[in-house]
Amino acid sequence: MRTLVTNDDGIMAPGLLALRRALMELGDVTVVAPTAPQSAVGHTITLSDPVRVHRVSLGDGGVGWAVEGSPADCVKMALYELMPERPDLVASGVNLGANVGINVLYSGTVAAAIEAAFIGLPAMSVSIDATLRSSPLRSTRPAETVDFDGAARITRRLIDQTIARNLSQPALLNVNVPDLSKGPPRSVKVVPQSLKGWRKSWERRNHPRGGAYYWMVGEMRTEEEGAETDIAALADRYVTVTPLQFDLTDHGRLDDVRRWDLRLE
Repeated sequence: MRTLVTNDDGIMAPGLLALRRALMELGDVTVVAPTAPQSAVGHTITLSDPVRVHRVSLGDGGVGWAVEGSPADCVKMALYELMPERPDLVASGVNLGANVGINVLYSGTVAAAIEAAFIGLPAMSVSIDATLRSSPLRSTRPAETVDFDGAARITRRLIDQTIARNLSQPALLNVNVPDLSKGPPRSVKVVPQSLKGWRKSWERRNHPRGGAYYWMVGEMRTEEEGAETDIAALADRYVTVTPLQFDLTDHGRLDDVRRWDLRLE
């Protein structure tokens, strides 16, 4: 089995290296990931600048390709230029911090998996719940305290079971693992994406050379009791699995809008 591993935290991120180690048990693993962190870039692709690629040592005897671009760029570059054969699977992660709710739309980790699905490949994005470094008003969880290897082993088990299904259509799955420092997950729960997002605010700071600048801060909105969503299930310490699609058409409203009889005159 040939697997492409990528992420949005950068090619030297511990979550990516843990995922590579776990998936090497399944066969050949190729790493193509951003040179620098690309969190929250969504499905950005590079059009007006050259995309530079560097062969790098991963520090554990392995090598990978570092791409000066977005996670979606990495998948495109891997599939069309760097890999001699088409992979059987694309795995993106393990991301530091959950990708649930509306944040799925911002996530570079998820976008990399979606890019693979565009091309007809089975793909999985994987994240582990941990406090994000990007929020200066919240306590941080250093990456070295996060059990990426545990999350990668869970991912390997989910991939084994997904492959065994022999699906007629490639699956696009978004997986979130609870904070493993609090103990093992309760189980796996297949749930829809929540429509909740961050409760956003801005911290204003004064630049020492004059003028103001701002940091986005806040926290994820919680779900109502009894909600069956990725946010709620992850908070209850389930590994969440959400099948995704990239058709943004509101099919339920098509006929309604057609009845508006929209005209040019």
